[in-house]
Amino acid sequence: MAIQNVTDQTFDKAVSENLVLVDFWAPWCGPCKMIAPVLDEIDQEVGDKVTIAKVNVDENPDTAGRYGVMSIPTLMIFKNGEMVDKLHGFQPKEQLMEWLNQHM
Repeated sequence: MAIQNVTDQTFDKAVSENLVLVDFWAPWCGPCKMIAPVLDEIDQEVGDKVTIAKVNVDENPDTAGRYGVMSIPTLMIFKNGEMVDKLHGFQPKEQLMEWLNQHM
């Protein structure tokens, strides 16, 4: 499944079903650039079990503000529209997979 770019307008619908990992990021953020290929690999491995969505905080400040995103990257897991967990900063793939597997 491809990683989805989500906006303030499409966010609620994007996280409404199943399990969604949301990456709050910005193009100028170094750690965000480091985590992007890790999320690509995870997306390839988890297939349709998890949807990965990206929210550019510069272009979508309402959603970032609604969820209290103060630093990026911030990763959040949503189950059926409810935020159930979050992580801040760059994480290695093994740690991200372990974290994600706790919610599958």
